[in-house]
Amino acid sequence: MNAQSARSLMTIGDVLGLLRPDFPDITISKIRFLESEGLVEPQRSPSGYRKFGAADVERLRFVLAAQRDHYLPLRVIRQHLEARDRGENPPPLGPRRPGAPEPRRPRTLVAADTTAADPPVRLTRRQLLDGAGIDEGLLARLEEYGLVRRAGTHYEGDALSVARAAAALGEFGFEVRHLRAVKAAADRQVGLIEQMVAPQLRRRGQGAHEQAAETAREIAALSVRLHAALVDAGLRESLDR
Repeated sequence: MNAQSARSLMTIGDVLGLLRPDFPDITISKIRFLESEGLVEPQRSPSGYRKFGAADVERLRFVLAAQRDHYLPLRVIRQHLEARDRGENPPPLGPRRPGAPEPRRPRTLVAADTTAADPPVRLTRRQLLDGAGIDEGLLARLEEYGLVRRAGTHYEGDALSVARAAAALGEFGFEVRHLRAVKAAADRQVGLIEQMVAPQLRRRGQGAHEQAAETAREIAALSVRLHAALVDAGLRESLDR
């Protein structure tokens, strides 16, 4: 690796920043997992750190979009990539899910909005399992502890975000039972936000409900930022001792 090419390579944190605007649930653990599955092969620095090129980022973008927009399992995505690597014309990925965003051109490195969520969508059980990359056992535990709920025969889009986050935390040793405290804190936060917007909901003017919903979303976003700042501060104090 010469000096010029080395300067053009990115750390895993840089890659995370590039992908998060389009894939809010992406984590470092997810990138490492995709590497372990052979879907991307970053270079390594002499000290062992991962170094990604632009082609690696676009390969990751393809994998994540195929999961999110087409509900394809990694096995099928891998076959598609292997065919492309051999110079073949792989078959189409199949129909896009309703509401899937149109493919975007690569972004420059920007700060990610960690409060973004999946677009409103209804998922079957199989679509949720494939989209989150989890098994039946984990989904059953998420339902048992109330982190994921089924609406009739389908799941709402937020179930996908929850399942993906739970799977990523599982890579660090978190079990679903450990997440009950997070769910309880979220429920308390929802209750507090509902109290704050209750006066707006009681108004009968045109657009009152939409205004209340917008206020609730803004408060929720600020609450997430505050929570993240407090956790960061607490970790700094703990690790500096």
